[in-house]
Amino acid sequence: MVPVMTASQDRQAGPASRTLSVADYAAGVRGGDRATLARAITLIESSKPAHRQLAQDLLQELLADTGAAMRIGITGVPGVGKSTLIDQLGMNLVAAGHKIAVLAVDPTSKRTGGSILGDKTRMERLSRDPSAFIRPSPTAGTLGGVARKTRESIVLLEAAGFDVIIVETVGVGQSETTVAEMVDFFLVLLLAGGGDELQGIKKGIIELADMIAINKADGDNVTRAERAAAEYQGALSILTPSSASWSPPVITISGHNNAGLDRLWDEVLAHRQVMSQTGELDSRRQRQAVAWMHEMLSDRLMDALLQNDKVAAALPGIEADVAAGRMLPPRAVDTILRMFGLA
Repeated sequence: MVPVMTASQDRQAGPASRTLSVADYAAGVRGGDRATLARAITLIESSKPAHRQLAQDLLQELLADTGAAMRIGITGVPGVGKSTLIDQLGMNLVAAGHKIAVLAVDPTSKRTGGSILGDKTRMERLSRDPSAFIRPSPTAGTLGGVARKTRESIVLLEAAGFDVIIVETVGVGQSETTVAEMVDFFLVLLLAGGGDELQGIKKGIIELADMIAINKADGDNVTRAERAAAEYQGALSILTPSSASWSPPVITISGHNNAGLDRLWDEVLAHRQVMSQTGELDSRRQRQAVAWMHEMLSDRLMDALLQNDKVAAALPGIEADVAAGRMLPPRAVDTILRMFGLA
């Protein structure tokens, strides 16, 4: 059996001595070769123009082999138990014959440059299983970067035969919305016992949810979890659901005790059946693909603009004028676009 690679091993697999062609990468990914898959993910994470072109050629080559996996997003504040849940749910699914991939959206600290997740795999059992693959996705401080890398990684993982792909977010800032816009099913993980159960949870995140799960419903916390579930179910009833065909359920679970995870998975399967039958799954993925294109277009245009010699030379002075209040941002934008020939 081939062991699952950690993120550190994945990155070390990238700079091999022999340069792989698109055909080499595609054959390795389709064949389930872990080292080639790791190198392919490293390739799409690269910002070098030559690597970017090779990565896009590879993704296009693999396009016909993608689309069959269940794409599941999981969010929740730090400490809610995401890693424990994913570890246990993943082991349940592996036992049922699934191949599981986990992509952890990892916003990097803008102040220190340090990665929240780093290279340490926190899902100990799942990380050792040959039917699983876990990869953190550091963003270098931008969610735009992780959106592109994570979406492209999903393509590679589907082509490699993984049929359940979980995208985990640490639940910071806009990362929840970013993840919700690249998956088929979005699970919001919450805790009970914080007094006012609805405090601190953003309405926008609740509206994105395809299901809410109250985690750590075990021991003395069971009653509080059930009470919280009732309150959140009531909150959902006054919001407009994202789908006319699906009413998001609220359930209680314990990732630590493997309690309620069978029902959680049953709800995921029920959602997929409903969305497939109504055509909403296809339309959702189509909207996501177009949004992905628009985001990449914006990113590439911004990169090209900042690499322009005239803009690069003038930008520090323009930024200083804006900061000092000598120039309003709209005038600054027009000035920069004229230098680039777009205004």
